[in-house]
Amino acid sequence: MDSQDILNFTFIGASFALYIGIAIWARAGSTKEFYIAGGGVPPIANGMATAADWMSAASFISLAGIISFIGRDGAAYLMGWTGGYVMLAMLLAPYLRKFGKFTVPDFVGDRYYSNFARVIAVLCTIIISFTYVAGQMRGVGIVFSRFLGVGIDQGVVIGMAIVFVYAVLGGMKGITYTQVAQYCVLIMAFTVPAVFLSFQVTGHILPQTGLGATLESGQSILATIDQLSTELGFREYTAGGKSTLDMFFLTAALMCGTAGLPHVIVRFFTVPRVKDARSSAGWALMFIAILYTSVPGVAAFGKYNLITTVNGDDGRGVAYATMPGWFKNWENSGLIGWADHNGDGRVQYAAGAAFQGKPEFDGENRNTDGSRVTLNPSDGQFDASKQPFANELYVDRDIMVLANPEIANLPGWVIALVAAGAVAAALSTAAGLLLVISTAVSHDLMKKCVNPQITDKQELMYARLAAIVAIFVAGYFGINPPGFVAIVVALAFGLAASSFFPAIILGIFSRRMNREGAVAGMVVGIGSTLAYIIYFKFMGGTRDELFMGISPEGFGTVGMLLNFATAFVVAAVTPPPPAEIQEIVHDIRIPRGAGVAQAH
Repeated sequence: MDSQDILNFTFIGASFALYIGIAIWARAGSTKEFYIAGGGVPPIANGMATAADWMSAASFISLAGIISFIGRDGAAYLMGWTGGYVMLAMLLAPYLRKFGKFTVPDFVGDRYYSNFARVIAVLCTIIISFTYVAGQMRGVGIVFSRFLGVGIDQGVVIGMAIVFVYAVLGGMKGITYTQVAQYCVLIMAFTVPAVFLSFQVTGHILPQTGLGATLESGQSILATIDQLSTELGFREYTAGGKSTLDMFFLTAALMCGTAGLPHVIVRFFTVPRVKDARSSAGWALMFIAILYTSVPGVAAFGKYNLITTVNGDDGRGVAYATMPGWFKNWENSGLIGWADHNGDGRVQYAAGAAFQGKPEFDGENRNTDGSRVTLNPSDGQFDASKQPFANELYVDRDIMVLANPEIANLPGWVIALVAAGAVAAALSTAAGLLLVISTAVSHDLMKKCVNPQITDKQELMYARLAAIVAIFVAGYFGINPPGFVAIVVALAFGLAASSFFPAIILGIFSRRMNREGAVAGMVVGIGSTLAYIIYFKFMGGTRDELFMGISPEGFGTVGMLLNFATAFVVAAVTPPPPAEIQEIVHDIRIPRGAGVAQAH
């Protein structure tokens, strides 16, 4: 074990000890503490916890990696996720807090005066949360596979064990204060190397200003990356590959999905008052902005460092024997792979897929079955007449943020800090999602629908049992994910947009929306989106078959529009809600006693 391994174990181990210690200290003793932390969390602390809950492995690990590889198209993730949080904070959170129901199924069941609507909402919650948590568990596995020297599958199991302790034991009370600590860890872990990278590449301390800096060559960093990319056969970094329509639909799905995420919404019930819900939303937005405004710079600097390090100053590639230690460390994890197609012993990175699927290495540039790693013949990007060599390098997108400090040769403690931050980001969101699943089962299903007579103690037992089952299911999806972390999470946002967003918006702002309309809308919205995702992600659907060229990640917007249309049509031909429900809707938006000012 070398000094870097010792640092990694120290930083990650210390963070685990902190999280578990907080969970034991803040152990939930009642359902109120388990579900909403007793409703007494201060706004600033809740803002930090919300930021940690929301900034998952997708934000910390995968977002900058996605942008590094797809360039301008990655702006959809930045605009969608940040814009959606603004929408949630301004349009939904205060009203939901005033309504007083601390889960989305609880709101849907009471607002639409129907246990059937509640059950549909529970099913939607479970589907969304399991899709989302799959990305988090994969993120944990990636971190552990590299920094703890275990396989990704074993890393997922370790993550399951850690989450089990403080999610099942502490509930929302334990999770909240754990997430405050996790926010502090993850934001330091992201911004410290971002500052180092910006200064190293551009001479600017802040990555936000470094992105627009001019290099010694006289070109801006973005123009330099554009040039390097085109020379290697990639499209320009600042040019888009998605259609404008798909970009719009993906951004909208991420935005509206953010506003409908059950595990984020529940955070606004952990504060004492409606005023505190608004305040904590503002704090959370500020805490989130620190990371999100740094992401474009980190993505660009990572792309620049990867190309120049791997291909060398002359662009002909660097001899594999002289590649730095970081390359071989990540190669051992199977997340970077090299196959020497032309036999020159040099690593050459260009457009095209280097391998048939994701490679598994045994240290000899061979697949685990002993066959030589080969070029993917079905890939159409490589053109031998335009390229001096075929692509010989596989790079998993999810490693870019984690590998950046090593590629840039930053101090060992920075590398260890990034590892601890990545684990914090993934585990904080995973815990929040698992709590939402357990709450949906114990409170919304068992207590509200199956057996209203169960005691507080029995309800807490069901919540913990549901969390245990959810952890095992989440672990399975973490080991067998349907894509990169950010892609998997984007699918969850699309499901949330197509199911919950219309039901919540209409529940707050439409007195005429009834249970029949809401239920029909949710079923059509999530059903169509889920079918589209399953077909294209698991049943071999091709790009030529996409509806209007819209990707599965962006189809949530189509599902949302179908939800709205179905809800309005069905509500128009069915009886209106009872008068008392209409009065509740009126009171949510307009406080009692607020009349029109009299003229004098």
